[in-house]
Parts: sequence; structure tokens; C-alpha cells
Amino acid sequence: MAQGENPVRDLEHALVARARELVREHLAKAAAERERLLAECGQRLRLREEREMLAAKAEAERLYRQRVQAAEIRLQGELDRLRWTLMHEVLDRARGRLEALVADEDAYLPLLRGLIASGAALIGTDPVVAELNARDHARLAARWPAFARESTTAQTIELAPTAVEATGGAVLRDRDNTVRVDNTFEGRLDRMQEAVQRAILERMFAEVPEMGTLFHG
Repeated sequence: MAQGENPVRDLEHALVARARELVREHLAKAAAERERLLAECGQRLRLREEREMLAAKAEAERLYRQRVQAAEIRLQGELDRLRWTLMHEVLDRARGRLEALVADEDAYLPLLRGLIASGAALIGTDPVVAELNARDHARLAARWPAFARESTTAQTIELAPTAVEATGGAVLRDRDNTVRVDNTFEGRLDRMQEAVQRAILERMFAEVPEMGTLFHG
């Protein structure tokens, strides 16, 4: 009987040993799976943190660009207002000097002759009609033929009976009034406004490096 029980006991021992081995295997697999899951979760967490950091960085850069653009728009608006103010101040001073020039016949009349001659040359017809402001018309009407000959010998310059609104200079046209050249001070200033504005900016901001970079690149 004792001999018959040994195989059973041995089988039980073997089963218990196998069960223990299986338990150890399962525990080892569970531990490995746990480590794998922890590593995977950690990797996912790092990826999520990286994505969140990249998203936060992109959002911060977007907000920064928006603020920079808003600041640039405000600065450009201030510069536009400053430029507008400065331009009109300079033009107002220029008009004041032109009015003083017109009052000085010795300095003004040679200039008027030059404006008439250049305008007439652009018209190209003969005769050419000159329109002056009321002051010039009054002081030149009586001696117009001689004044016109001194202005140009290439064309006949007729004096229009009506005056134009201008500080000085002249409007030149053909008799049919189909071609006109505005050589009044105001007309020339209008045509030169962009150049005048650029000259004002360069003169006003030439000594400020930031402004030079802003306007000239």
C-alpha cells in the first residue's frame, strides 16, 4: 500500500511543482506586461506632452505674430499721420515762400517766363494760350506781347482774357482747349507730390537709423 501511494504522491508533487511553475510564468508575464504597459503609457504621455508643447508653442507664436502685426499696423498708422502732418506743414511753408517769391517781380518773372516756355513747348501748337492768375494778369496784360516774346520765340503766346486760381505760374493750352499743361505752382506740386513726400521723409528721418530701415528696407 505504501508502495502504491508513492506514484500518487509523486504525481501530486509534480502537479504542485508544475502549478507553481505556471504561477511563476504567469507572474513573470504579468510583470513584463505591466512594464510594457507602463512604458507604452509613458511613451504616449511623452508624445502627448510633446504635442501639447508644440501646440502651445504654435499658439504662442501665433499670438506673438498677431501682436507684432497689430503693433506694426499701429506704428504705420502713426507714421502715416506724422507723414501727412509733416508733408502739409512743409507744403504750407513752401506755399508761403512761393507767395513771397511771386511778390518779388525780379525773381518771379524770369521763373514765370520759363514755366510758360516749357508748357508751350509741350503743347507744340501755334499759337498757345496762357492763363494766369488775377494778379499776374493785371500786371502783365499791358506789356504782354513783349513779355511773351521774352518767354519764347518759337511760338506765339496769347494771353487768355480770364484768370485762373493759382499762386503763380501759368496754364498753357491750345486755342481749342483740347490740350492743356498745368504749369501753375499748385499743378506742379500736385504732380510732384509723391517726390515731395519722399523727400520730406528722407529729410526728416535720414538721421534716425530705424526710420531709414523702415522706409528703405
